[in-house]
Amino acid sequence: MRSAAPDFDVTYWRMNQHAKVDIRHSTCPHDCPSACALDIEVLEGRSIGRVRGSKLQTYTAGVVCAKVARYAERIHHPDRLMYPMRRTGPKGSGQFARISWDEALDEIADRFNQAERDFGAESVWPYYYAGTMGLVMRDGINRLAHVKKYSRFYQTICANIARIGFAIGTGKIAGVDPREMGVSDLVVIWGTNPVNTQVNVMTHATRARKERGARIAAVDIYNNDTMKQADIKIILRPGTDGAFACGVMHALFRDGYADREYMEKYTDCPRELEAHLKTRSPEWASAICGVPVEEIEAFARAVGETKRTFFRLGYGFTRSRNGAAQMHAALCIPAVTGAWQYEGGGAFFNNYALWHFNQSIIEGHDAIDHSTRLLDQSKIGRVLTGDPEALCGRGPVKAMLIQNTNPMAVAPEQALVREGFAREDLFTAVHEQFMTETAQMADIVLPATMFMEHDDLYYGGGHQHISVGPKLIDPPGECRSNHEVLQGLARRLNAVHPGFEMSPRELIDVTLNKSGHGNIETLEADLWRDLQPDFRTSHYLDGFAHADKKFHFKADWANPPFGKRMGEFETMPSLPDHWTSIEEADDTHPFRLATSPSRGFLNTSFNEMPSSQAREGAPSVMMHPLDAAALGIAEGDAVTLGNMRGETTLIARLFDGVRRRVLIAESVHPNRNHIGGRGINMLTGAEAVAPIGGAAFHDNKVWARKAAPSA
Repeated sequence: MRSAAPDFDVTYWRMNQHAKVDIRHSTCPHDCPSACALDIEVLEGRSIGRVRGSKLQTYTAGVVCAKVARYAERIHHPDRLMYPMRRTGPKGSGQFARISWDEALDEIADRFNQAERDFGAESVWPYYYAGTMGLVMRDGINRLAHVKKYSRFYQTICANIARIGFAIGTGKIAGVDPREMGVSDLVVIWGTNPVNTQVNVMTHATRARKERGARIAAVDIYNNDTMKQADIKIILRPGTDGAFACGVMHALFRDGYADREYMEKYTDCPRELEAHLKTRSPEWASAICGVPVEEIEAFARAVGETKRTFFRLGYGFTRSRNGAAQMHAALCIPAVTGAWQYEGGGAFFNNYALWHFNQSIIEGHDAIDHSTRLLDQSKIGRVLTGDPEALCGRGPVKAMLIQNTNPMAVAPEQALVREGFAREDLFTAVHEQFMTETAQMADIVLPATMFMEHDDLYYGGGHQHISVGPKLIDPPGECRSNHEVLQGLARRLNAVHPGFEMSPRELIDVTLNKSGHGNIETLEADLWRDLQPDFRTSHYLDGFAHADKKFHFKADWANPPFGKRMGEFETMPSLPDHWTSIEEADDTHPFRLATSPSRGFLNTSFNEMPSSQAREGAPSVMMHPLDAAALGIAEGDAVTLGNMRGETTLIARLFDGVRRRVLIAESVHPNRNHIGGRGINMLTGAEAVAPIGGAAFHDNKVWARKAAPSA
C-alpha cells in the first residue's frame, strides 16, 4: 500500500540557499559491525540532507558506505508506512484499512490475552532482530516477553557460529585494535567482503598499503569486490576453510615459521597440534578446498615471513554447518606464527566482550522465568507449522509481535515460513517502516520510526566505540518508536516493570550507570567513546582469557563458554581440521550455493531505495561458464535452483571467479522480484549448527537447470 508523500521535498531544501543546515552527529544503527560514526545535515530541523562518515571518530575515519550516504532517500521515502492499519483481505493480499493507534493496540492486546487464556502465555512469541542495533529499540521487546512469561527468543541467525568459534580459542570475543590494520605489513581479510559489507576495514587496510607498502590478502569463495583489490587471492570451495588453514599451518611448522617460543608460553598444546598436522599437508588441503598447492605454500610463506600479519576474520565463512570449527582453525594461524606479539599483528573478529552493558532494565532480566521455553529464531518455519521439537514439546504459537526483522524473506526454510504465516489461527502484529513481505502477512501493521527519529544507545561490533544516537527530527505521519509501542501494549496487558515507565533517554542513562559507563550526558559529550584496552590486553600478552591463560588449539566444544548447546557438537574436531559436516554436493544436487551479501542491500534493508535497486538489478546467480555450458545456460537466461526444501528462479551471470560447481547468489532480494515470487531462502536450511546453534546460509547443496519459458 502506498502512503502519501511527505509535505516537503528534500531536494528543495538542499537547493534553497536560505535553508538552515545544522550538522548533527549519530551512529548508523543497521546490522553491520562498522556502526559508522555519522555527520548528518539536518535541514530546517525537519528533514535530512547529506550523510557523511565522521572524521572525528578514528575507526570510521570519514568514510561511510554509499547506501547510508544516501539515507535521505530512505528516511523521506514516499512509501514509508505512516499510520496503523488492519488487514481487510486475505493474508498476503496487501489489503488494509487505516485505523487509530488506540484501535490497533487494543486489538493486539485483546488477541494476546485471548491466546494466553486459551493456550497459555507461551502461545505468544515476540520476535525481533537487528533491523536496528540500538539497545533500547532492539532489545526492549524482551522485557515484554519476560514480564508476561511469553515464549522467549533465542538468537541464532547471525553471530552465534562466528562468536563461539573465536571465543573457543581466545577465551573471549575481543581482539587486536582493528585500527592496527593501518600499521600492518600483511592484512588477511578472511571470509568477509568488506567492500560490500564493512567499508572501513578497507579504509585501514589500504592505508597500510599506501603508507607501509603492506599487502592485502583475501580468502573467500569467489572473486568478489574485496578480492579484486587484494594482492594475494585465495579462492576456496565453500565450507573448506578449515582444510586450507590446516594446510597452511602444516607448512608453517615444516618450514620453520612456527614461533615455538611463543607457543610454549601462550598456547595449550603446540606439540600435539604439530603432530596432528603432519598428515594435513598442502596436498591434502588442496584436494579438499580446491586451492592449488603452490598457492597454499605461497600464502603460508607470506604469513610466516611477515611478523605484522593482521587476520581480519569475518562472518561469511562461519555461516556453514562447520562454521565454528572453520573460525577456530583460521584463528589458530596467528597463534602458530606468534603474530599476536606485534603491533599490526594478531587477529580480530568482533569486540563484543568490551561493552559490558548491563541491560537488565532494558530487557527486564529480573522478570525472566527460565522455565519458559526458548524458541529458536532460525526455526520460525518449523515453530509456526507445529514441529514438536521446534516447539520444545509444548503448545502452538498463536500470536506474534514482530519488530526489526522480515522473516518472510530472511528466515531459512521459506516454504515452511510461508505456510506458517498463512495460518488463519495465527494473529500477527508487525511494526515496520515499509510494507515488507512480513508486514503483508500481518493482521495489524504499525508504522515505525527510523534511527534519526528516536534516541538510542549503540556499540560498534567491528570497532571499540559506544555512543548515544539522539533524535534529530520528528517522525512523519503517525510513526512511533519500538519503545512507545511496547509502552502502549504494556499498559493494556498489565505488564508492570520500571522499564515501561522510562523514556528512551532514561533507559540509556540507567543502562550506562549500571554498566560503569557514567551517564548519558557524559557519553553525549564524548560523541563516540573509545573503549579499546591497552596494547598488552588487546594482544593477550599477559595471557588469553581462558582460566589457564592459554590460547586453546584444542577446542572444548562440549562446554562452550556461552549459549545453548545444540547440534552435533560431539562430532566436532577438537584440533583444527576439515569437519565434514557440510551439505556436500551429490549426484542429485551437484552444486554448492552460497548466498553472499551485496553492496546495495543489507539483508532486506535498503531494498526499497531506487538507487540500491538500480545497482543490484534483478536477482541473479553467478555460475562458472563451463558449468553453464554443460547445462545449456547462457548469460541472462532464467535459471531455477532447487533442493529438498524448495525452488527459486534467478538470472544467470556467467563468472569464472568461482571454483567449478560453486554458485553465488548475492543478497536477499524481495521475494516478489524473483521469477515465480520465491526468494533465495527457499533453499536454506534451519538445522541447528553446532555447538550453540546458528543458520548455515552459505551451505546449501542444489541442482540447477535452465528455467522453463513459462517460469
